[in-house]
Amino acid sequence: MDSASRAGASEPIAGEGPSSTSGGGGGGSTAAAPSRYESQKRRDWNTFLQYLTNHKPPLTLTRCSGAHVIEFLKYLDQFGKTKVHVTGCPYFGHPNPPARCACTLKQAWGSLDALIGRLRAAYEENGGRAESNPFGAKAVRIYLREVRESQAKARGIPYEKKRKRPPSASAATGSSDVQAGEEEGGGVAVTSVTTTATVL
Repeated sequence: MDSASRAGASEPIAGEGPSSTSGGGGGGSTAAAPSRYESQKRRDWNTFLQYLTNHKPPLTLTRCSGAHVIEFLKYLDQFGKTKVHVTGCPYFGHPNPPARCACTLKQAWGSLDALIGRLRAAYEENGGRAESNPFGAKAVRIYLREVRESQAKARGIPYEKKRKRPPSASAATGSSDVQAGEEEGGGVAVTSVTTTATVL
């Protein structure tokens, strides 16, 4: 979420630079460049840490709870680009409104969901315990579900959960490749697909 990285734009973001990902100095470029996902995860993590620092009163990561994570997600709405119609708006529930309205822009549910996934992973990679991860708190999951449902109603676009089909014996390798690609958060590139039908 590039808009989220603007939260602390007036100050340099800690952790970015040539020595932030490598274990030490050195002039050699033996380490491969981080993936797009890893770079985004690092930016999101630094943005969240900056948010905690700027919080009134300042918060430490150890005192951060699910409530603080929800507060952060609400803060990010000011950088959103998704029009979410309020109940009184004449375009409430219309996926393609014919004209503009005064409803505010917010973060899309999918962006928030992906952000929480990256922050949840970053928390544990930075020494946090899985059982105390504030990004995995029940309150955060409930909040995301409510955002998804309210945006689906307001925009008239139902969010349907993508069901993963259990792999059949003959197509087990192809479907596991697709599932692995989906879990990485990016688009799935499949070079060839073999389908088989079983007649009963």
